[in-house]
Amino acid sequence: MTDKLRAIMALDPDRTQIDFEGVDYSWRRIADNVRAIENALDAMGLPEDSRIGVMLRNRPGHIAAIVAVLSTDRCLVTLNPVLPDAKLFADVESLRLPLVIADSGDLARPGLADAISRTGAAIIEIDPRLDGVRVVHGQPRADIQTSPGVAIEMLTSGTTGPPKRVPLSRAAFDASFRGFTKYERGRSFDDPPTLNSGCTLVVNPLTHIGGIYGCIGALAAGRKIALLEKFSVDAWVAAVKRNRPAVAPAVPSAVRMLLDADVDPANLSSLRALISGTAPLSPDLVDSFYEKYGIPICANYGATEFAGAIAGWNIDDFRKMWVAKRGAVGRVHGDIEARIVDPETGATLPAGAEGLLEIKGKQVDNGLLWLRTTDRAVLDEDRFLFIRGRADNAIIRGGFKVHPDDVVQALNDHPAVREAAVVGVPDDRLGAVPAAAIILKDGAAAPAPDDLKSWLKDRLIAYQVPVHFRIVADFPRTPSMKPSASGLRALFEGEHP
Repeated sequence: MTDKLRAIMALDPDRTQIDFEGVDYSWRRIADNVRAIENALDAMGLPEDSRIGVMLRNRPGHIAAIVAVLSTDRCLVTLNPVLPDAKLFADVESLRLPLVIADSGDLARPGLADAISRTGAAIIEIDPRLDGVRVVHGQPRADIQTSPGVAIEMLTSGTTGPPKRVPLSRAAFDASFRGFTKYERGRSFDDPPTLNSGCTLVVNPLTHIGGIYGCIGALAAGRKIALLEKFSVDAWVAAVKRNRPAVAPAVPSAVRMLLDADVDPANLSSLRALISGTAPLSPDLVDSFYEKYGIPICANYGATEFAGAIAGWNIDDFRKMWVAKRGAVGRVHGDIEARIVDPETGATLPAGAEGLLEIKGKQVDNGLLWLRTTDRAVLDEDRFLFIRGRADNAIIRGGFKVHPDDVVQALNDHPAVREAAVVGVPDDRLGAVPAAAIILKDGAAAPAPDDLKSWLKDRLIAYQVPVHFRIVADFPRTPSMKPSASGLRALFEGEHP
């Protein structure tokens, strides 16, 4: 991957590589900033495998920082600037990094530069629009820590708990992109470096695996990047109209927003498919979007710990097999082994049985051992994978186990509900009970809690029915637009006796 990034940068320096807010940025401008960062790293004496903190936002200057760190075989440690001050400053101080790279806007944030300085780290200031690089403080701490063979220390999304940092090796990334490239017609990971005419829309945050995976994949494939700082219907549609990608990403909540906005089909005429991951995707949502626009939604399944996706749909599979495999997250990649095991005994279960998913493969980077996930899943005889929900966020209600995903699926079928999220909240008598936050469809009247409970009792076991309901304009969300479990629980504080 390192050699490929360097070679592609040199092919056509004047070609547009990034579209950001309607402005084009050439490879030359990116490469000039990359070289300036690399020269600063070398001048500081930072060796290969040094851990370099980069405060990432979806902006052109940050892509240059990613390339500069990865193409010199140093380790990129992702820092998330959307964290509250206290959490961000504590994260920076705990990492003991020799260098932090951040843009001018973030370094102006009160207290941040002081927090970095307290750690003894050097500071490089980048311009978000590629207008130069400045060394603010050029003397890194003396005890330079390295992460041999690690490309990125990646923050997880923090959907169900505090985010944690996962080391992803260069070998794991190469294996992941090798597996993913097989899903693209006429392409091989081993193709010589070349520039392609296509465009990749990057809207997921670069601080998380979906965003940085899409960014690095586009750079390595020589495709133009249409970069969005955050999702909105207007910005997403404008980027699609301007750049005419054949495929574009949209998380499930974004797909619902596009449908609710009644986007003109002519504005999406370039699209052959949407790619959706990061959160469970309702098959009804897939059907509704396909019926309205004739555009398949190709789900995929992965995690930070897997260095990307390990299963997914391609367009051919969707057209041939969606009806038969409706609701699957796709077919397990050819270079990944997968099996379903009994959660109690660990015994391998037959095709079609539900249990816990285990996977094995080079991109998992654990010595080709089986890795047990926390996902309840079914794997059929054709290697199509169905994710039924997480086993580790189960709500134990008076001894009965409630899986929030089962309740969410039922709530999302309600005619007034656009999107639902369910968490467990404390209960003095039962230990915990389910609570549901609901976003209504545009123009829908809010159903009374008793009416919702009655409706759900026809579709769920009685102990699965939520005790508390909140109608909200939107959920507390992680940067990758997943509902935040901790944020949702805060909505229901004070409900328990």
